[in-house]
Amino acid sequence: MSVTTEPGLLGPQITLFDHALRLHQRDPDAVLPRDGEPYPDDERYRSRTRPEIDPRLVGADVAAILDRHLSRPDAPPSELAGALQGVFVPIHRNEHIEAAALRADRRRVRQAGHWLVRHGTDRDVVTVGLALLATDRTEGDIPLIRTIGLLSNSFGALAAEALQRRHRGGSEALLWLAERVSGWGRVYVVEALCRFGAGNSRAWLLRHACDGDFLDGYFAGKVATAAHLHEAITGADVDDDLIDHTGRLLKAMADCGGMSTTLEHYPPAPIVLATHADHLGRQAPTVARYLDAAVIADHLTAKPPQRSGCTVEQRDRIVRQYLAALQQPDWCDAVRAGLDLNGDFAAWFAENVAARLNLRAFADPAG
Repeated sequence: MSVTTEPGLLGPQITLFDHALRLHQRDPDAVLPRDGEPYPDDERYRSRTRPEIDPRLVGADVAAILDRHLSRPDAPPSELAGALQGVFVPIHRNEHIEAAALRADRRRVRQAGHWLVRHGTDRDVVTVGLALLATDRTEGDIPLIRTIGLLSNSFGALAAEALQRRHRGGSEALLWLAERVSGWGRVYVVEALCRFGAGNSRAWLLRHACDGDFLDGYFAGKVATAAHLHEAITGADVDDDLIDHTGRLLKAMADCGGMSTTLEHYPPAPIVLATHADHLGRQAPTVARYLDAAVIADHLTAKPPQRSGCTVEQRDRIVRQYLAALQQPDWCDAVRAGLDLNGDFAAWFAENVAARLNLRAFADPAG
Protein backbone atom coordinates (compact mmCIF):
# COMPACT_ATOMS: atom_id res chain seq x y z
CA MET A 1 0.00 0.00 0.00
CA SER A 2 1.44 3.36 -1.01
CA VAL A 3 1.77 6.10 1.56
CA THR A 4 2.50 9.73 0.79
CA THR A 5 3.40 12.70 2.93
CA GLU A 6 1.27 15.76 2.42
CA PRO A 7 2.85 19.23 2.64
CA GLY A 8 2.12 20.99 5.89
CA LEU A 9 0.97 17.87 7.72
CA LEU A 10 2.84 15.65 10.12
CA GLY A 11 3.18 11.97 9.33
CA PRO A 12 2.13 9.77 6.41
CA GLN A 13 -1.38 9.85 4.96
CA ILE A 14 -3.07 6.96 3.14
CA THR A 15 -4.16 7.91 -0.36
CA LEU A 16 -7.89 7.96 -1.01
CA PHE A 17 -7.36 5.48 -3.85
CA ASP A 18 -5.70 3.00 -1.49
CA HIS A 19 -8.48 3.57 1.03
CA ALA A 20 -11.10 2.68 -1.60
CA LEU A 21 -9.11 -0.31 -2.83
CA ARG A 22 -8.60 -1.71 0.67
CA LEU A 23 -12.32 -1.51 1.49
CA HIS A 24 -13.26 -3.01 -1.87
CA GLN A 25 -10.94 -5.96 -1.43
CA ARG A 26 -12.67 -6.95 1.82
CA ASP A 27 -15.85 -7.78 -0.14
CA PRO A 28 -15.29 -7.29 -3.88
CA ASP A 29 -18.95 -7.71 -4.90
CA ALA A 30 -20.57 -5.56 -2.21
CA VAL A 31 -21.36 -1.90 -1.75
CA LEU A 32 -18.80 -0.15 0.43
CA PRO A 33 -20.17 0.30 3.96
CA ARG A 34 -21.22 3.96 4.48
CA ASP A 35 -19.81 4.82 1.05
CA GLY A 36 -16.32 4.28 2.47
CA GLU A 37 -16.71 6.94 5.15
CA PRO A 38 -14.95 8.16 7.13
CA TYR A 39 -12.30 9.00 4.52
CA PRO A 40 -8.66 9.39 5.61
CA ASP A 41 -8.92 13.17 5.21
CA ASP A 42 -12.20 13.40 7.12
CA GLU A 43 -10.99 15.47 10.09
CA ARG A 44 -9.39 18.11 7.87
CA TYR A 45 -12.27 18.13 5.40
CA ARG A 46 -15.00 18.55 8.01
CA SER A 47 -13.21 21.50 9.57
CA ARG A 48 -13.33 23.48 6.34
CA THR A 49 -15.94 26.08 5.52
CA ARG A 50 -17.22 26.53 1.99
CA PRO A 51 -16.47 30.05 0.76
CA GLU A 52 -19.25 32.28 -0.56
CA ILE A 53 -18.61 32.41 -4.30
CA ASP A 54 -20.66 33.71 -7.20
CA PRO A 55 -22.01 30.47 -8.73
CA ARG A 56 -20.77 31.60 -12.13
CA LEU A 57 -17.22 31.73 -10.80
CA VAL A 58 -17.11 28.39 -8.97
CA GLY A 59 -14.10 26.52 -10.34
CA ALA A 60 -12.46 29.60 -11.86
CA ASP A 61 -9.71 29.68 -9.23
CA VAL A 62 -9.02 25.98 -9.81
CA ALA A 63 -8.81 26.66 -13.55
CA ALA A 64 -6.27 29.44 -12.96
CA ILE A 65 -4.10 27.07 -10.91
CA LEU A 66 -4.34 24.45 -13.66
CA ASP A 67 -3.41 26.99 -16.35
CA ARG A 68 -0.25 27.98 -14.48
CA HIS A 69 0.76 24.40 -13.70
CA LEU A 70 -0.02 22.74 -17.03
CA SER A 71 1.79 25.47 -18.99
CA ARG A 72 5.07 24.41 -17.34
CA PRO A 73 6.23 21.17 -19.00
CA ASP A 74 8.54 20.15 -16.17
CA ALA A 75 6.25 20.90 -13.21
CA PRO A 76 5.57 17.67 -11.25
CA PRO A 77 1.97 16.70 -10.38
CA SER A 78 2.86 16.70 -6.69
CA GLU A 79 3.41 20.45 -6.99
CA LEU A 80 -0.13 20.81 -8.35
CA ALA A 81 -1.47 18.87 -5.38
CA GLY A 82 0.17 21.38 -3.05
CA ALA A 83 -1.20 24.35 -4.99
CA LEU A 84 -4.74 23.00 -4.67
CA GLN A 85 -4.69 22.78 -0.88
CA GLY A 86 -7.53 24.78 0.65
CA VAL A 87 -9.19 25.63 -2.68
CA PHE A 88 -12.91 24.83 -3.01
CA VAL A 89 -13.47 22.24 -5.75
CA PRO A 90 -16.95 21.35 -7.11
CA ILE A 91 -17.70 17.61 -7.30
CA HIS A 92 -19.65 17.87 -10.55
CA ARG A 93 -18.56 18.71 -14.07
CA ASN A 94 -17.37 22.33 -14.17
CA GLU A 95 -16.96 24.42 -17.30
CA HIS A 96 -13.99 26.43 -15.97
CA ILE A 97 -11.98 23.36 -14.98
CA GLU A 98 -12.89 21.58 -18.19
CA ALA A 99 -11.83 24.56 -20.29
CA ALA A 100 -8.45 24.71 -18.55
CA ALA A 101 -7.91 21.01 -19.26
CA LEU A 102 -8.83 21.44 -22.92
CA ARG A 103 -6.42 24.38 -23.29
CA ALA A 104 -3.46 22.29 -22.13
CA ASP A 105 -1.33 19.60 -23.71
CA ARG A 106 -3.28 16.33 -23.62
CA ARG A 107 -0.33 14.31 -22.34
CA ARG A 108 0.20 16.73 -19.47
CA VAL A 109 -3.50 16.62 -18.59
CA ARG A 110 -3.55 12.81 -18.51
CA GLN A 111 -0.36 12.65 -16.48
CA ALA A 112 -1.59 15.14 -13.89
CA GLY A 113 -5.06 13.63 -13.66
CA HIS A 114 -3.74 10.10 -13.22
CA TRP A 115 -1.25 11.14 -10.54
CA LEU A 116 -3.75 13.20 -8.54
CA VAL A 117 -6.32 10.38 -8.47
CA ARG A 118 -3.77 7.70 -7.66
CA HIS A 119 -1.73 9.58 -5.06
CA GLY A 120 -4.03 12.27 -3.67
CA THR A 121 -4.63 12.26 0.09
CA ASP A 122 -7.16 15.11 -0.05
CA ARG A 123 -10.56 14.71 -1.69
CA ASP A 124 -10.37 18.11 -3.42
CA VAL A 125 -7.07 17.12 -5.01
CA VAL A 126 -8.51 13.78 -6.16
CA THR A 127 -11.61 15.55 -7.50
CA VAL A 128 -9.45 17.78 -9.70
CA GLY A 129 -7.65 14.70 -10.97
CA LEU A 130 -10.96 13.08 -11.89
CA ALA A 131 -12.12 16.28 -13.57
CA LEU A 132 -9.00 16.19 -15.74
CA LEU A 133 -9.51 12.52 -16.64
CA ALA A 134 -13.15 13.26 -17.45
CA THR A 135 -11.97 15.36 -20.41
CA ASP A 136 -10.03 12.41 -21.85
CA ARG A 137 -10.93 9.11 -23.49
CA THR A 138 -7.95 6.91 -22.58
CA GLU A 139 -9.24 3.39 -21.89
CA GLY A 140 -6.24 2.49 -19.75
CA ASP A 141 -7.48 4.73 -16.94
CA ILE A 142 -10.74 2.80 -16.48
CA PRO A 143 -9.58 0.61 -13.52
CA LEU A 144 -8.30 3.72 -11.73
CA ILE A 145 -11.51 5.68 -12.32
CA ARG A 146 -13.92 2.95 -11.30
CA THR A 147 -11.96 2.18 -8.12
CA ILE A 148 -11.97 5.77 -6.87
CA GLY A 149 -15.60 5.93 -7.97
CA LEU A 150 -16.43 3.45 -5.21
CA LEU A 151 -16.18 6.44 -2.84
CA SER A 152 -19.22 7.52 -4.76
CA ASN A 153 -20.75 10.25 -2.63
CA SER A 154 -17.69 12.41 -3.33
CA PHE A 155 -16.41 11.01 -6.62
CA GLY A 156 -19.38 9.25 -8.23
CA ALA A 157 -20.47 12.18 -10.40
CA LEU A 158 -17.10 12.76 -12.06
CA ALA A 159 -16.26 9.05 -12.21
CA ALA A 160 -19.51 8.48 -14.10
CA GLU A 161 -18.72 11.40 -16.39
CA ALA A 162 -15.23 10.05 -17.09
CA LEU A 163 -16.39 6.49 -17.74
CA GLN A 164 -19.17 7.68 -20.02
CA ARG A 165 -16.55 9.18 -22.33
CA ARG A 166 -14.73 5.85 -22.68
CA HIS A 167 -16.93 4.24 -25.27
CA ARG A 168 -15.32 0.82 -25.58
CA GLY A 169 -15.03 -0.11 -21.91
CA GLY A 170 -17.01 2.64 -20.24
CA SER A 171 -20.41 0.94 -20.27
CA GLU A 172 -19.05 -2.22 -18.68
CA ALA A 173 -17.17 -0.20 -16.05
CA LEU A 174 -20.28 1.86 -15.24
CA LEU A 175 -22.28 -1.32 -14.75
CA TRP A 176 -19.53 -2.73 -12.48
CA LEU A 177 -19.66 0.46 -10.43
CA ALA A 178 -23.46 0.58 -10.34
CA GLU A 179 -23.53 -2.82 -8.64
CA ARG A 180 -21.24 -1.54 -5.88
CA VAL A 181 -22.49 1.94 -4.97
CA SER A 182 -25.51 3.35 -3.18
CA GLY A 183 -27.00 6.71 -2.23
CA TRP A 184 -26.11 9.68 -4.42
CA GLY A 185 -23.35 7.69 -6.09
CA ARG A 186 -25.95 5.27 -7.42
CA VAL A 187 -27.95 8.19 -8.80
CA TYR A 188 -24.93 9.49 -10.72
CA VAL A 189 -23.94 6.10 -12.12
CA VAL A 190 -27.44 4.90 -13.06
CA GLU A 191 -28.17 8.20 -14.79
CA ALA A 192 -24.92 7.78 -16.75
CA LEU A 193 -25.98 4.28 -17.80
CA CYS A 194 -29.28 5.72 -19.02
CA ARG A 195 -27.45 8.44 -20.98
CA PHE A 196 -25.18 5.77 -22.44
CA GLY A 197 -28.28 4.36 -24.14
CA ALA A 198 -28.76 1.25 -21.94
CA GLY A 199 -27.20 -1.18 -24.44
CA ASN A 200 -25.51 -4.03 -22.57
CA SER A 201 -26.83 -2.73 -19.27
CA ARG A 202 -30.52 -2.97 -20.19
CA ALA A 203 -31.17 -6.25 -18.38
CA TRP A 204 -29.56 -4.87 -15.20
CA LEU A 205 -31.40 -1.57 -15.41
CA LEU A 206 -34.72 -3.41 -15.78
CA ARG A 207 -34.10 -5.64 -12.77
CA HIS A 208 -31.68 -4.03 -10.34
CA ALA A 209 -31.33 -0.25 -10.78
CA CYS A 210 -33.63 0.67 -7.85
CA ASP A 211 -32.35 -0.45 -4.46
CA GLY A 212 -35.29 0.86 -2.42
CA ASP A 213 -33.67 4.14 -1.42
CA PHE A 214 -35.73 7.34 -1.54
CA LEU A 215 -33.23 8.62 -4.11
CA ASP A 216 -34.55 6.06 -6.63
CA GLY A 217 -37.06 8.75 -7.54
CA TYR A 218 -34.33 10.75 -9.27
CA PHE A 219 -33.74 8.11 -11.92
CA ALA A 220 -36.73 5.70 -11.96
CA GLY A 221 -38.40 7.44 -14.90
CA LYS A 222 -35.11 7.66 -16.78
CA VAL A 223 -34.58 3.92 -16.32
CA ALA A 224 -38.12 3.14 -17.47
CA THR A 225 -37.59 5.23 -20.60
CA ALA A 226 -34.00 4.31 -21.49
CA ALA A 227 -34.47 0.58 -20.86
CA HIS A 228 -37.85 0.45 -22.65
CA LEU A 229 -39.75 -0.89 -19.64
CA HIS A 230 -43.01 -0.88 -21.57
CA GLU A 231 -41.66 -3.36 -24.12
CA ALA A 232 -40.04 -5.55 -21.49
CA ILE A 233 -42.98 -5.93 -19.08
CA THR A 234 -45.47 -6.60 -21.90
CA GLY A 235 -43.15 -9.01 -23.68
CA ALA A 236 -42.81 -12.77 -23.53
CA ASP A 237 -39.56 -12.92 -21.49
CA VAL A 238 -40.93 -11.78 -18.12
CA ASP A 239 -39.45 -13.14 -14.89
CA ASP A 240 -39.96 -12.43 -11.19
CA ASP A 241 -36.97 -10.06 -11.01
CA LEU A 242 -38.40 -7.95 -13.83
CA ILE A 243 -41.88 -7.87 -12.27
CA ASP A 244 -40.54 -7.00 -8.81
CA HIS A 245 -38.30 -4.24 -10.13
CA THR A 246 -41.14 -2.86 -12.23
CA GLY A 247 -43.04 -2.51 -8.96
CA ARG A 248 -40.15 -0.57 -7.43
CA LEU A 249 -39.93 1.69 -10.49
CA LEU A 250 -43.67 2.39 -10.44
CA LYS A 251 -43.64 3.04 -6.70
CA ALA A 252 -40.77 5.51 -7.09
CA MET A 253 -42.41 7.28 -10.04
CA ALA A 254 -45.70 7.50 -8.17
CA ASP A 255 -44.25 9.77 -5.53
CA CYS A 256 -41.22 11.56 -6.94
CA GLY A 257 -42.72 14.92 -7.82
CA GLY A 258 -39.99 17.53 -8.08
CA MET A 259 -37.29 14.88 -8.45
CA SER A 260 -37.76 13.43 -11.92
CA THR A 261 -40.33 11.82 -14.24
CA THR A 262 -43.60 10.94 -12.53
CA LEU A 263 -46.29 8.55 -13.74
CA GLU A 264 -48.21 11.57 -14.98
CA HIS A 265 -45.43 12.34 -17.46
CA TYR A 266 -44.67 8.74 -18.43
CA PRO A 267 -46.90 7.99 -21.46
CA PRO A 268 -46.95 4.16 -21.09
CA ALA A 269 -48.00 4.40 -17.41
CA PRO A 270 -51.53 2.94 -17.81
CA ILE A 271 -50.30 -0.10 -19.74
CA VAL A 272 -47.30 -0.73 -17.48
CA LEU A 273 -49.41 -0.38 -14.33
CA ALA A 274 -52.09 -2.74 -15.62
CA THR A 275 -49.55 -5.28 -16.80
CA HIS A 276 -47.65 -5.19 -13.51
CA ALA A 277 -50.88 -5.69 -11.56
CA ASP A 278 -51.82 -8.60 -13.82
CA HIS A 279 -48.42 -10.29 -13.32
CA LEU A 280 -48.58 -9.65 -9.59
CA GLY A 281 -51.71 -11.74 -9.21
CA ARG A 282 -49.83 -14.78 -10.48
CA GLN A 283 -46.74 -14.34 -8.30
CA ALA A 284 -46.08 -16.00 -4.97
CA PRO A 285 -46.87 -13.59 -2.12
CA THR A 286 -44.02 -11.86 -0.28
CA VAL A 287 -43.97 -8.92 2.09
CA ALA A 288 -41.97 -6.76 -0.35
CA ARG A 289 -44.37 -7.43 -3.22
CA TYR A 290 -47.35 -6.74 -0.98
CA LEU A 291 -46.00 -3.43 0.31
CA ASP A 292 -44.93 -2.16 -3.12
CA ALA A 293 -48.30 -3.00 -4.65
CA ALA A 294 -50.21 -1.45 -1.76
CA VAL A 295 -48.24 1.81 -2.01
CA ILE A 296 -48.90 1.99 -5.76
CA ALA A 297 -52.62 1.28 -5.29
CA ASP A 298 -52.81 3.86 -2.52
CA HIS A 299 -51.22 6.50 -4.72
CA LEU A 300 -53.67 5.73 -7.52
CA THR A 301 -56.59 5.94 -5.09
CA ALA A 302 -55.56 9.02 -3.13
CA LYS A 303 -54.74 11.32 -6.06
CA PRO A 304 -56.63 12.41 -9.16
CA PRO A 305 -56.27 9.84 -11.98
CA GLN A 306 -54.42 12.23 -14.26
CA ARG A 307 -51.61 12.35 -11.69
CA SER A 308 -50.92 8.76 -12.70
CA GLY A 309 -51.37 9.32 -16.42
CA CYS A 310 -54.71 7.45 -16.37
CA THR A 311 -58.32 8.12 -17.15
CA VAL A 312 -60.83 7.52 -14.38
CA GLU A 313 -61.82 4.19 -15.94
CA GLN A 314 -58.20 3.05 -16.32
CA ARG A 315 -57.34 4.06 -12.77
CA ASP A 316 -60.33 2.27 -11.25
CA ARG A 317 -59.67 -0.91 -13.20
CA ILE A 318 -55.98 -0.98 -12.22
CA VAL A 319 -56.78 -0.41 -8.53
CA ARG A 320 -59.22 -3.33 -8.64
CA GLN A 321 -56.47 -5.49 -10.13
CA TYR A 322 -54.06 -4.62 -7.33
CA LEU A 323 -56.65 -5.12 -4.61
CA ALA A 324 -57.66 -8.49 -6.05
CA ALA A 325 -54.11 -9.71 -5.42
CA LEU A 326 -53.66 -8.01 -2.05
CA GLN A 327 -56.93 -9.36 -0.63
CA GLN A 328 -56.16 -13.00 -1.44
CA PRO A 329 -55.91 -15.10 1.75
CA ASP A 330 -52.37 -16.31 1.02
CA TRP A 331 -51.19 -12.72 0.48
CA CYS A 332 -52.79 -11.65 3.75
CA ASP A 333 -51.16 -14.58 5.53
CA ALA A 334 -47.76 -13.76 4.03
CA VAL A 335 -47.75 -10.17 5.25
CA ARG A 336 -48.99 -11.15 8.70
CA ALA A 337 -46.26 -13.77 9.02
CA GLY A 338 -43.43 -11.71 7.53
CA LEU A 339 -44.05 -8.22 8.91
CA ASP A 340 -43.78 -7.15 12.53
CA LEU A 341 -47.34 -5.91 12.91
CA ASN A 342 -46.45 -4.38 16.28
CA GLY A 343 -43.58 -2.37 14.84
CA ASP A 344 -43.59 1.35 14.09
CA PHE A 345 -43.55 0.89 10.32
CA ALA A 346 -46.50 -1.52 10.34
CA ALA A 347 -48.45 0.84 12.58
CA TRP A 348 -47.79 3.74 10.20
CA PHE A 349 -48.63 1.59 7.17
CA ALA A 350 -51.87 0.34 8.73
CA GLU A 351 -53.00 3.87 9.55
CA ASN A 352 -51.94 5.60 6.34
CA VAL A 353 -52.22 3.01 3.58
CA ALA A 354 -54.06 -0.11 4.68
CA ALA A 355 -56.92 1.88 6.21
CA ARG A 356 -57.52 3.81 2.99
CA LEU A 357 -57.51 0.61 0.93
CA ASN A 358 -59.39 -1.44 3.55
CA LEU A 359 -56.76 -4.19 3.40
CA ARG A 360 -57.80 -7.34 5.21
CA ALA A 361 -54.27 -8.24 6.29
CA PHE A 362 -54.26 -5.24 8.66
CA ALA A 363 -57.81 -5.56 9.88
CA ASP A 364 -58.35 -6.10 13.59
CA PRO A 365 -59.27 -9.80 14.01
CA ALA A 366 -61.44 -8.82 16.97
CA GLY A 367 -63.33 -6.35 14.83
